[in-house]
Amino acid sequence: MSIVYTSLGDVKVGSYIVIDGEPCRVVEVTKAKTGKHGSAKAHVVAIGLFSGSKKTITAPVDQRVEQPIIEKRVAQVISDLGKSYQLMDLETYDTFEVPKPEDPELTSKIAPGKDVEYWEVMGRRIIVRTRG
Repeated sequence: MSIVYTSLGDVKVGSYIVIDGEPCRVVEVTKAKTGKHGSAKAHVVAIGLFSGSKKTITAPVDQRVEQPIIEKRVAQVISDLGKSYQLMDLETYDTFEVPKPEDPELTSKIAPGKDVEYWEVMGRRIIVRTRG
């Protein structure tokens, strides 16, 4: 299982949560105090890891939310396949395809023979940065 649960009140900026089935990086957290009726609320703004879209969630601070477990690994770029890269994991020597990153600055640094850090999140892979 690649998910753990935490309460919305414990979520901090820079952490990762799952909103609408997509892992997202939290960029803003605001909390409202308890009112006359009901509990304290938290308003969380996050950016999708794969889609890059902005997502928000507003709920009581004691509501349970999913946190994805992120496996950070290193791979070598074998080839450029147009819309994706073929990578080889440097620990397991598995080869697989990963879609090209949206960031043109990162894509310009990636070339066959280079080492990259990739994250495996909820069964999907994404290239995060180049190494070395």
